[in-house]
Amino acid sequence: MAIAASTFLHPLHLITLPKSPYLSCKFQFRPQFYVSPARFRSSFTTRASSAVAVEPDIGIQQDQATEVDFFACPICYEPLIRKGPSGLNLSAIYRSGFKCKRCNKSYSSKDIYLDLTVTAGLRNYTEVSPARTELFRSPLVSFLYERGWRQNFAQSGFPGPDEEFKMAQEYFKPATGGLLVDVSCGSGLFSRKFAKAGTYSGVIALDFSENMLRQCYDFIKQDNTLSANNLALVRADVSRLPFSSGSVDAVHAGAALHCWPSPSNAIAEITRILRSGGVFVGTTFLRHTPSTPWIVRPLRERILQGYSYLTEEEIEDVCTSCGLTNYSSKVQRSFIMFSAQKP
Repeated sequence: MAIAASTFLHPLHLITLPKSPYLSCKFQFRPQFYVSPARFRSSFTTRASSAVAVEPDIGIQQDQATEVDFFACPICYEPLIRKGPSGLNLSAIYRSGFKCKRCNKSYSSKDIYLDLTVTAGLRNYTEVSPARTELFRSPLVSFLYERGWRQNFAQSGFPGPDEEFKMAQEYFKPATGGLLVDVSCGSGLFSRKFAKAGTYSGVIALDFSENMLRQCYDFIKQDNTLSANNLALVRADVSRLPFSSGSVDAVHAGAALHCWPSPSNAIAEITRILRSGGVFVGTTFLRHTPSTPWIVRPLRERILQGYSYLTEEEIEDVCTSCGLTNYSSKVQRSFIMFSAQKP
């Protein structure tokens, strides 16, 4: 690629332009009485339960298992009724329609992703997003993200996607066999790794950027082993995740927290959708660390204005205040990977 990612970095590279401010999340159904994730690994259906059952007019035969869908209305959080083929894969999601019985609002796939934003389908309303959100909705940034942009994160201490994936997998061991949502997935760098690992019953790549999701789809098409996996693309807002409470086993947010308009609101939403024992793992750039000279800190904070760069103490504080426990972290220069669990 002729354009180097460093072209887009601040001269002091005190910030490496971060990942998408768009939001993402994933969702899984759990029956009223807990069943271990391993027993859900090969199936996304269950017999009668307290979650949403597909209505008879959707074409599910009486003698079949009642399908329980993973998605909920982003307005009222009512589980969505699904009409179309079952399954959590690109083809099935694309050919399905979803409707909220309470709001009477319909949702469908647009291009190659399922749009579950509050504004999905609106014709006359336009919402202005923060500049950092719009940046990652750009086709150019989406194209460059895995073609030089993300590689420059190493300057801030990021160990690289392969090592970050291994670290995340260690944290996610309690969620083995369950549903994983990769929020603010960007071009799907980690969504694809999680799907190929075969460790989870399903993976949902979720982002607010339409172009990032299209780029993710392009990468998936280049790997035939991914298209048949339990992998879906969803457009959603991390502050309004389209999943029922207590329905997801694992949430991953790679290089994303600093792009969210309100990290506290987003982490509160992540806590809401996690089941008891569910795990949240995130990476981000730190505003400063204990080793950052005091004379440099005001300059860094001034340069980093416009993004939600936090300190390690602030990240732990907001996770704890949102009800998460067992917080742990690993720090390398400005890089941090942290994990917390829902009690």
